Amino acid sequence: MFSVKYRYGFILLLAVYSYFNIQFTVGEKLFDAELTNIHLFGVLSAVVLLIWEFNRLVEINLPRIATGLLKKVHPLIILFFVSMLNVAIACFITLFLLDIVLIAPLQYDFTHTRLLLAFGFRVNLFLNCVNAIVFYMNRLKQTQLEAEQLKKESIEAQFEALRSQVNPHFMFNCFNVLSNLVYKDPDTSSKFIAQLSNVYRYLLQSQQKKVVTLQEELSFIESYLYLLKMRHGENLIIEKKLEANSDNFYVAPASLQMLIENAIKHNIVSKNNPLTIRLYTHNGSIVVSNNLQEKEFKEESTQRGLQNIQSRYRLLSDEQVVIEKLSQEFRVTIPLLQLQ
Repeated sequence: MFSVKYRYGFILLLAVYSYFNIQFTVGEKLFDAELTNIHLFGVLSAVVLLIWEFNRLVEINLPRIATGLLKKVHPLIILFFVSMLNVAIACFITLFLLDIVLIAPLQYDFTHTRLLLAFGFRVNLFLNCVNAIVFYMNRLKQTQLEAEQLKKESIEAQFEALRSQVNPHFMFNCFNVLSNLVYKDPDTSSKFIAQLSNVYRYLLQSQQKKVVTLQEELSFIESYLYLLKMRHGENLIIEKKLEANSDNFYVAPASLQMLIENAIKHNIVSKNNPLTIRLYTHNGSIVVSNNLQEKEFKEESTQRGLQNIQSRYRLLSDEQVVIEKLSQEFRVTIPLLQLQ
């Protein structure tokens, strides 16, 4: 506090306050002798200035002072006790300066010294109290900033961990499809590879992003659906009814792809039981739903897909991902995000 930028303004204000305080209590008699208003104000200003500046020097040099056993002592306590010595030095200097200004013989007067010390100790106590308040307010602010930074770093780490789960699982499925196509139909395989390239390019570009525009995600989904249609043909039906402006809304990267993949993974997709997946907007959200026809023998699952999406949106927005399992339909509602 003592090194504050506008300290001389505060020193002047404190001197003015002290002057009027003494005027209303003892008048011009600070000692047992009368002083003019100018001399009285000069004495008070000199004491306040010297105490403040001496304390500032101590505060600056605290790291040098607090060595050895003093390292275990709180810096405010060290500053307070050293400031008591500063008060004595400031008062003695002021008294000698007063004698010089009054053209009086330099002499020590116990009564004058005691009265001035009483005033100096009151000023010093006030300054140390204010300094303690400023010290702890700054520490609280620093603690809050550090806590906020740790929280931010924690969220970033969580998001990075969640985001890294997308690519390996998706790419494994794509290469599995490609391995079935490459010997059967080279031309189709070539087209498949081109679309797979588009998909993988998107995943690479969005890997470091928390959100992408709805338009980017939908363009990615078009390529992804092409890959799925190559595998499932007419057994997979995709219905889209998206009314939102896809350039003004954002979603977590590959979130729609994960929901489509999840639907195919857990449901029967066959000629007799085609799987219908619907994508549509509703009340500021995008809904991905499918007719429920669960496999009798379910594939091994880590159950992380939906948890991944819920966790990512929990870090992105206060709005929640809603998962509903009805008698004939499975539905997931994802909030469309709008950036401020």
